[in-house]
Amino acid sequence: MTRILIADDHQIVRHGLRDILASHFPGAAFGEAATAAEAINLLMERDWDLLLLDINLPGRSGLEVLEDARRLRPHTPVLVLTSYPEEQFAVRAFKLGAAAYLTKQSATDELLSAVRRVLEGGKYLTLSLAERLANSLGTPGGDTPHEVLSNRELHVLRLTALGKSVKEIAAELGLSEKTVATYRARISEKTGLKTSVEIARYALKHGLVD
Repeated sequence: MTRILIADDHQIVRHGLRDILASHFPGAAFGEAATAAEAINLLMERDWDLLLLDINLPGRSGLEVLEDARRLRPHTPVLVLTSYPEEQFAVRAFKLGAAAYLTKQSATDELLSAVRRVLEGGKYLTLSLAERLANSLGTPGGDTPHEVLSNRELHVLRLTALGKSVKEIAAELGLSEKTVATYRARISEKTGLKTSVEIARYALKHGLVD
C-alpha cells in the first residue's frame, strides 16, 4: 500500500490533491496535515512513501519541515508543491533534500509524472531547475543576499516583510521575543537590510512574499 502525506494549510487544496492522487493510485492511503506541527507528528507516527509539502505552513515554514523530515525519515521522499516559482525556493529545497519541486500552477499530468518518478526512487526536475542547480554547484552562497540565510532566518524575514512585529512573530513561531530579535539582527548583518520597510521592499522585489 502506498502511503502519501499531504501537508498544506488549505483544506480545499489537500482534498483536491487527495482526489487526484486517489484516482491514479488505487489503494493508496492518505494523511493530511494543516500545520508544520501536524506534519512532523504524522511523520514520527508512521512511515510514508511520499510527503507532498507546501512552503507556507502555520507555525514553521515548509523548508524547516523539509529539513526535519530528511532527518526524521531520511527514506521518505519529499515533493515540494507550492505557489512560489522555482527561482524563489527550488534550489534551496533541493539542497535540503527535496526530490521534486513543482508550483501549484503545474498541470495535473506533470504532478502525476513527478509523483510516479519520486515513488520509484528518482528525482523530478524541470529543465530550468536542472540548469539552476548546475549553476549553483560549488557556490557557497548565492546571487542574492537572502540565499545565505538559514531557513529560520528566511522565515523571520518573510514574516517581517508581511508587516508582523517581533511580538507577533514570536507568538506565531513559539519563540521568545529576544530570540526573534536575535534572528532580526542576523538578517540585518547578512543582508544589510536594517528596517522593516527595507525588508518588505526586498522581499517583494525577490518574490519572497505574495
